[in-house]
Amino acid sequence: MRLVDHATEAVDLRTTPVHLGRGSRARPVEGFAWDPEVLHAYTAAVAEDGAEGRMVMIFDGEGPGDHWECHPAGDELVVCLSGSVAVTREVGGVPDRVVLGPGEATVNPAGVWHAVDLEGPASLLSVTATLGTEHRPRTATTPRPEEAP
Repeated sequence: MRLVDHATEAVDLRTTPVHLGRGSRARPVEGFAWDPEVLHAYTAAVAEDGAEGRMVMIFDGEGPGDHWECHPAGDELVVCLSGSVAVTREVGGVPDRVVLGPGEATVNPAGVWHAVDLEGPASLLSVTATLGTEHRPRTATTPRPEEAP
């Protein structure tokens, strides 16, 4: 995994996220993967950006998400590119669900647990504050910290 400075080639956001950092920098993340070793390397490489760093990525698929997540360092923008995307958040202990169609977006506020479901074939773009992101297995209700494994 490495951050690329001054990339001039096209980047496929489905496989190569772009990290937005301090100083208005945008750097593709080559060799990114959802594996603990790569995630650790990514976190170390962007540490200087702190809470201001963001990851931009496109996700394609269908069906319910398999986890809840929370981004304590900042808000997350979720944009539906195609199909239908449902975002469920826990707000004041009550589930809040918003369904997005193509071109629609929602903001997951910092520190709010949320889950994303792709209803039928769908595609979404996320702009995520990754510092300190937490994940919990998906259950019928939003996991609370005291329920964490």
